[in-house]
Amino acid sequence: MSFDLNHWYSEKKQGDVVLEYNGSITPVLISEALDSIEKSLNLKNENNRVRKKVYNVFVECLQNLYHHVDFPPETAPVEMKENYGVIILSKDGSFYRISTGNFIRKDRLALIKDRIDQVNSLSDEEIRILYRDILSNDEFSDKGGGGLGILDIVRKTGNKLEYYFHQFDDEYLFFSLDVYIS
Repeated sequence: MSFDLNHWYSEKKQGDVVLEYNGSITPVLISEALDSIEKSLNLKNENNRVRKKVYNVFVECLQNLYHHVDFPPETAPVEMKENYGVIILSKDGSFYRISTGNFIRKDRLALIKDRIDQVNSLSDEEIRILYRDILSNDEFSDKGGGGLGILDIVRKTGNKLEYYFHQFDDEYLFFSLDVYIS
């Protein structure tokens, strides 16, 4: 059975959907999405702490999509263009969930899985220490960051990340990430 993106997408739209997008992740989209969720969170009269946390984590998730997506596979539908990604922000009960998805080449699986597993295994104190160490080492990856994205998401939410790798074809996986904020 092959991965069905439409089915995955509909499953992620549980709860009260604040924002949803699938398509090319561009700087213009990022700006528009951030304006949209800021207005939406203000309209929902969310308290400042939660609103700020949701907004900041959403920014990190968008930046991860923008900087780390692979070109969609040739076997993907034609509407999936360069920098294709999915992001859904919803409120489900007492928490917000940010779900992201994008294609990755299979050869990147171990790197991504190991990084998330490493961060998920750390205590709050270990996360703070590693975060400070990365900030002070002044080293940047080829994508321009210091490897803070996933670490910062876990640090800000206080929750472990849920992730899945769905087989798409022989060369590609669809990587999905769920972040919970309360």
